[in-house]
Amino acid sequence: MRIREILRRKGDTVATVTPDATVRQLLAVLAEHNIGAAVVSPDGTSIAGIVTERDVVRRMHDRGAGLLDRPVSEIMTADVHTCGPGEDLEDLRRTMTENRFRHVPVVDGGRLAGIVSIGDVVKSAIDELESEREHLVDYIQRAP
Repeated sequence: MRIREILRRKGDTVATVTPDATVRQLLAVLAEHNIGAAVVSPDGTSIAGIVTERDVVRRMHDRGAGLLDRPVSEIMTADVHTCGPGEDLEDLRRTMTENRFRHVPVVDGGRLAGIVSIGDVVKSAIDELESEREHLVDYIQRAP
């Protein structure tokens, strides 16, 4: 299965925040969309970084509540692993597992085209297993 198939099912909407948005504004975006990460982008199409709930919690532990009024650029991960829509989902699953990424932005033609979460990857695997199970049950029931 290819990444584009995941995006086709879930959509290509990506929550973004600008690098100068405050951590407080980031938290509002995460809560509004019920998500765990946002892509940091100055224009909604390029990627400056990614920031997650975990980033906020860990930095807040170190810096205290004053972090809420600091820019997201201070806590984001700037070295973002991305993938393309034509890449194999199994390869992405392996990369996400080995590197402990929970969110990977999808880039197409140099532009942000979507985001895949570990939940999307797990759901796809479950759907595939369910489909295989149904085919096997059908095959067994039709056997003479």
